[in-house]
Amino acid sequence: MALLRTEFPIAATPADAWAVIRDFAAGPLRMAPGFVVGCEADGDVRVVTFADGVVAHERFVALDDRERRITYAVVGGSVRPDQDTAEMRVVPADGGCRLIWTHDVRPDELGPAFQAAMDRGAKVIKRTLEGGGAGLTGAPRSAP
Repeated sequence: MALLRTEFPIAATPADAWAVIRDFAAGPLRMAPGFVVGCEADGDVRVVTFADGVVAHERFVALDDRERRITYAVVGGSVRPDQDTAEMRVVPADGGCRLIWTHDVRPDELGPAFQAAMDRGAKVIKRTLEGGGAGLTGAPRSAP
């Protein structure tokens, strides 16, 4: 199983960053506009469309507001891993917070493409959340 990790600082309060990250239904569009071009949720599954044409069906797994952690799994779409679990966690840090984004995916061959996408997405997430732009506006929706 490929074990992937992207971690970076965000110059925003943990509460502000978490309000976007925890939004299962619209969070991908709010945190990564342009990188993510579509996101529709139906119950505990969302369909996320990326600018490069990749479509991921992601199932909600867990949400922990105390730990500021959301877990989801890619379960279909144009990429179909045998097994997948992803977690985004917001942790307090000096001057703001850090986003820790991990992804476990099988088969291992999917690892490099998933890691590259996470790294590209991280740049957009950081820019959006620090800029107070689209990501921080709009009413968050609750988890399924």
